[in-house]
Amino acid sequence: MRQAQETLTFADFAFKASIVEAIKKAGFLQPTPIQEKVIPLALAGHDVVGQAHTGTGKTAAFALPALHYVQTHPHAQVLVLSPVRELAAQISEEIQRLAGDKGVHITLIHGGKGFARQIDSVRQGAQMVVATPGRLLDLLSSHKLPSFKPALVVIDEADEMLDKGFLEDIKEILTYLPKERQTLLFSATMPEPIRELAKTFLKQPHFIHIAGKEKTNVNITQFYCLLEPKDRELALVRLLDTEPVVKAIVFCNTKREVDRLISTLVQCQSHVLALHGDMEQPQRQKVMHAFRASKKAVLIATEVAARGLNVEEVSHVFNYELPFGAESYVHRIGRTGRAGRDGKAISFVTPREVYAFERICKTLGTVAHYLPIPTLTQAQAKQEFLFLAELKQLPIEAHSENLLAKLRLELDLEEISLRLLQLMVKNRPIMGPENLGIDPKAPRAWKETKTSRKRPSKAFGKGRRAGPSRRHR
Repeated sequence: MRQAQETLTFADFAFKASIVEAIKKAGFLQPTPIQEKVIPLALAGHDVVGQAHTGTGKTAAFALPALHYVQTHPHAQVLVLSPVRELAAQISEEIQRLAGDKGVHITLIHGGKGFARQIDSVRQGAQMVVATPGRLLDLLSSHKLPSFKPALVVIDEADEMLDKGFLEDIKEILTYLPKERQTLLFSATMPEPIRELAKTFLKQPHFIHIAGKEKTNVNITQFYCLLEPKDRELALVRLLDTEPVVKAIVFCNTKREVDRLISTLVQCQSHVLALHGDMEQPQRQKVMHAFRASKKAVLIATEVAARGLNVEEVSHVFNYELPFGAESYVHRIGRTGRAGRDGKAISFVTPREVYAFERICKTLGTVAHYLPIPTLTQAQAKQEFLFLAELKQLPIEAHSENLLAKLRLELDLEEISLRLLQLMVKNRPIMGPENLGIDPKAPRAWKETKTSRKRPSKAFGKGRRAGPSRRHR
């Protein structure tokens, strides 16, 4: 028996050599607790229920055994169920990274795209399918995937499935799948409906519980802005214009969103930088040097790219897009409030994300306060105040005096001042309607669309768990 003090490594598992090589390339040094306990059981063919938060390494805990299974049985099919398309894409990318160059065929099935290509991809021999419940159930119930018989099924973020109203979908999906299968279920929390799901659909599962260590820094004050997805960009610009930002990190979920957002912000912010996983190391180092050296700057980044980032002067963190779980939330906002400084974390939350954000706060036992987005009038007034304060502090240099002397040959002082102020306003326009965002107290914020919605508590983390939202296909 292995002694308690010995350190387990990935070489101790019965993985194929190609997977061990991919693990090394991915930079994994030793298994996390969830990986150490789940992987041996999964490789032995057992059903497993793993309770662990996002960020504990649970994706690799099921991805590595799945890849081992696929490489051992080249024509086998594996299904991974994920609550939302963004997380499904993230899981697919992680599996592909761990697969390396071994040519594993992975297919994404989710709403927002046509049926035909997804169906063809499965029929043409996809070894692994990562899917959201709504779209997969549509395909199964309409008998468009008659040959889809996965031998290994993974249900990820099961409590998130429950929150979003997918539990009945999951149960129905499982009735279409082979009874003789291996099933792995993962959930950050273990409410009774998830326990019942495991008892009903899994065969003598092994229950693994990894205690979370998430804590938020007491120096960080947390806020949320309630808004529609289309208003995120304008809301961010207004907050950057009105908040006392020294250095800010704006977190997006994808590198594509980082690129899109920075193309907008460079037009209205003086020093904006981007950081994401596609950058080579020298480029990353150049960006980080510039961010650290700047007196005031905004860094737009993906969470993976910003791991290990330590800059003490970060005054604000913005969750431009909501992270997928409590662990990711703690990691993101922990970039501020360092070295005894106060920090501010502001999360953009859409009506569809209210319950996910409430669950994050409840998991952490923390409170996020509602922050109204400044109106156009307020933003203009703040901009004028900051401009005048900066103007008063600027030292007068000789070339400015020479330029003024030339201007006074044609214009009087008042006209010169007005024209310069007009130029400032023209170069830094504040865009958008007078009001942005949604007031949680306003009835229209929770007007029923396709399902009932409850108002969030005034401070997230203190309200009870809300009911399911509409299905995300």
